Amino acid sequence: MLNHFAAAVLANGALLLLLALNVSRVRIQEKIAYGDGDNKRMKAAIRAHANGIEQVPLFLLLVLALEILGFNGLWLTGLVVAFTLSRVLHAHGMLASNFMTRRVGATVTYLAQALGLILLAVVAL
Repeated sequence: MLNHFAAAVLANGALLLLLALNVSRVRIQEKIAYGDGDNKRMKAAIRAHANGIEQVPLFLLLVLALEILGFNGLWLTGLVVAFTLSRVLHAHGMLASNFMTRRVGATVTYLAQALGLILLAVVAL
């Protein structure tokens, strides 16, 4: 059963969809058909979405691999919750130009990925 994986895909997929919709919203508001138009808001919207696209797939693969190998329980729940909240914090920090929130989100993202990789190495080896 892949409950953690499904929850991680649902939550992080919804976040990525919201960030993609935000790119379109800003593009319409700022009347920018292609690229970033050298517009600060557009650049932030694009990078917030792109950063999620860069970070989420590895984490989802880690959760899937851990579940396939039978790792389950509170550690995995905590890892999924921490990662998902970190992605929300990071996106908010990028879009609101709040460097501290962005930094905390990035740090927790990296820590969750590193812990996931360590757990996978322990379980798989």
